[in-house]
Amino acid sequence: MKLIKYSVRTGKENMQIDSDLLESAIQKSAAEPIFRLYGWAPKCISLGRNQKGDFLDGKIDFVRRLTGGRALLHDDEVTYSYITPASIIPNGETITESYKYISGILIDFFKTLGVRLNFGENKKVSTHFDYCMLLSTGADVCFEDKKIIGSAQFRKNGYILQHGSILFGYDKALLEKLFNEEVKGITTVKEILPELSKEEFVQKLESYIEQF
Repeated sequence: MKLIKYSVRTGKENMQIDSDLLESAIQKSAAEPIFRLYGWAPKCISLGRNQKGDFLDGKIDFVRRLTGGRALLHDDEVTYSYITPASIIPNGETITESYKYISGILIDFFKTLGVRLNFGENKKVSTHFDYCMLLSTGADVCFEDKKIIGSAQFRKNGYILQHGSILFGYDKALLEKLFNEEVKGITTVKEILPELSKEEFVQKLESYIEQF
């Protein structure tokens, strides 16, 4: 697996890099998966590929993702992208199974930190939620039934691009102001492992990925 280490960029730059990596993998028929880690500055909302942005008020940076799903506020988090041929994943043509395969890498990583995560359950939710982390599917990753990692996919020419947001912390007041929703049912690395800094978390994750 090729690791692209953590860097902080604008939303537009981050999405362009992921798009370029996907296109390059397709053009080269690359067999090796790519795992990229990054952050965002300034904080930014990313909209899902087909999501309407009529709730945005223009007061915060925003960008549109290739991947689907609902909006995310990228602030105090660690974002990953994973690009791979679907063919090297067991049952990779199945969306849920590929989600679980890719997210399983992170579940196994958290085990090395002494934290047991699990996949969430599909729950009927109101479709008016604009904020992705308030939605629950069987491919989400949770800690004690609270969502901590939200992911979305895009597929092209036999390749998968999966984006994922690992909540390190979050600004509850800002989220509720931006999305006009009560924020509940989520948790963060900071809450679970309060002694671990974001820098240490990223270093440990990078070291783990480098083993593959």
